[in-house]
Amino acid sequence: MKLHQLEALVASADAGSIRAAARALGLSQAAVTRALRELEANERLPLLIRAPEGIGFTEHGKVLLTHARLVLNQLEHAQSDLERLRGRVEGRLMIGITPWVTLTFLAEAVLLFRKQMPEIRLELFEGLMAVAQPLLRDGSMDFAVGQLQPATGAQEFACEPLLTYESSVMVRAGHRQERARSIHDLLEEDWVLNFPPDGQAGLIDYLFTRHGAEIEERRIVRAQSVAMLQTMVEQAEMCTWSPTILSRVPPFGGRLRSLALREHFEPRQLGIVTRRNSTLSSAAACFVDCFMKVIRRHARSAKKEDLALFETLELLI
Repeated sequence: MKLHQLEALVASADAGSIRAAARALGLSQAAVTRALRELEANERLPLLIRAPEGIGFTEHGKVLLTHARLVLNQLEHAQSDLERLRGRVEGRLMIGITPWVTLTFLAEAVLLFRKQMPEIRLELFEGLMAVAQPLLRDGSMDFAVGQLQPATGAQEFACEPLLTYESSVMVRAGHRQERARSIHDLLEEDWVLNFPPDGQAGLIDYLFTRHGAEIEERRIVRAQSVAMLQTMVEQAEMCTWSPTILSRVPPFGGRLRSLALREHFEPRQLGIVTRRNSTLSSAAACFVDCFMKVIRRHARSAKKEDLALFETLELLI
């Protein structure tokens, strides 16, 4: 298995055809075709499905494609670290950020990081974990600041805890159930939630089943962005379950109501989520350090807004 073969495989997947992959790589179509055929011959497995409208991948090809992306991304990180040691700090850093962190600590962390590593091309991704996990899995994303669901492959990802945060059931201000006091009062309402593909059962158990409540699955809408969650809560009268801190910061403060239910929901952990056994690049480690400095500064602050934030947060570091 050779590097140029893996590059041809990934480029073909990204471009959708061998011809487009050849253009992206600056090679001839014959060279890319030859690299892919050699890869299939070496592995003695069919990897590609060739069709007039483009190419697809067999199950074998999909597995190899995931590993190929990881290899190429790790090589890019290695190159960036070597350039840093030569005195040239450059490279790319892609981070998934859970939305409530975006609204609180992110801007300060980014400013501090850019002072220390101004040459790094920083790419920030709204990191609801259901969205971030595939990008972490294939190595496109360096790490995510978020919460790793217990149901999601503990063998696949690792999480370094930073703090705990309270979560609560929420509705829009003025919702007919604004004064509800039990999860049982909300079983006839529609809900909008975010969860990874293998996380629905765990979330339903956490919110409903363990409290002796049952909800029809048809009542649950799965949303993949905060904008969708917000729209469904404010305009479609849906209930949601979110970090309590969202009800205290713009643009949600005053627009969302955290319900005082008698059911207890344990605090969740926010941490640095990475692929298990992966190594953070120097740029990634620097960003994590900047982020932790910002959080600690706010935790020590006596400002009214910071005291309000840390009523729902507890540092673990």
